[in-house]
Amino acid sequence: MYDRYGAPDVLRVEDVPVPEPAAGQVRLKVAATSLNLSDWEALTGSPGYARLGGLRAPRRRTLGSDVAGWVDAVGEGVTRFAPGDEVYGDNLGLLGGFAEYAVAPQTALARKPAELTFAQASTVPQAGAIAEKGTRAVSAGQRVLINGAGGGSGTFAIQLAKRLGAHVTGVDNAGKLDFMRSLGADEVIDYRTADFTRRGPYDLILDLVAYRSVFAYRRALARGGRYRCVGGTVRSLLRVLTVGTVAGLVTGRSLGVLVVQQGPAHFEAMAARCAAGEIDVHIDRTFGLDDVPAALAYLGEGRACGKVVVEIA
Repeated sequence: MYDRYGAPDVLRVEDVPVPEPAAGQVRLKVAATSLNLSDWEALTGSPGYARLGGLRAPRRRTLGSDVAGWVDAVGEGVTRFAPGDEVYGDNLGLLGGFAEYAVAPQTALARKPAELTFAQASTVPQAGAIAEKGTRAVSAGQRVLINGAGGGSGTFAIQLAKRLGAHVTGVDNAGKLDFMRSLGADEVIDYRTADFTRRGPYDLILDLVAYRSVFAYRRALARGGRYRCVGGTVRSLLRVLTVGTVAGLVTGRSLGVLVVQQGPAHFEAMAARCAAGEIDVHIDRTFGLDDVPAALAYLGEGRACGKVVVEIA
């Protein structure tokens, strides 16, 4: 739990009452919760949009949205699940996954594929939905660059783009170059030593850690190419939506923000691919509930190759 924005050391373990599901909600006995960049942003309160609903203090006191576990109890009107069902989903609205029990709307959850462990299933909802939406229009022979390709969403995106026949360039720090190659990336770039926006041109740039000028991204795009970013500072997002949109139209390119919808309809297909062995799930490290601060620090330092998961004993 935490009461103020800051570094991982503002978090603490606390005994609280077991939550009760309201109408349309289920209570989960949590088995695993994977970490996402949204958890880090909600912890630190940065970028500014991470403070929506809680400008000075966090709106939710317990983080963790990508949950997997057993249905423990159901609220009034719940018809999709019953106690004992194995489920997973993205509980971004209510959070609470870094706990022994959490409540979630039944509409946020899906039945866990039997072929996936709880830890594996917890990695899919946010990261899988981003990767699937971001690579949906890729076709064989296209040149695709993924910035932040060594993280959770990037791990899925590299594999999807390769399955679609693209030539894939992965960008991340030097510690992840071999990892990105192992996923199938044709080329890898250490962003600390090389300017990837001066290479290409690329038919698609999927930017998972937006921090460069929109003009630099436009320079790296082929005519007719697309740039889509996920996250970034408020300033960078506004520039993409305003200056980037106009500059792209003038030069025959498309620059915009990747809008990813929530709900099982947007992540079940990825989970099915993982269950079938078409896409590999890569879990870098697992932590226990008492070690959530260390898990978030590991994520925030940019060290994770793939996903980081908290498993609840």
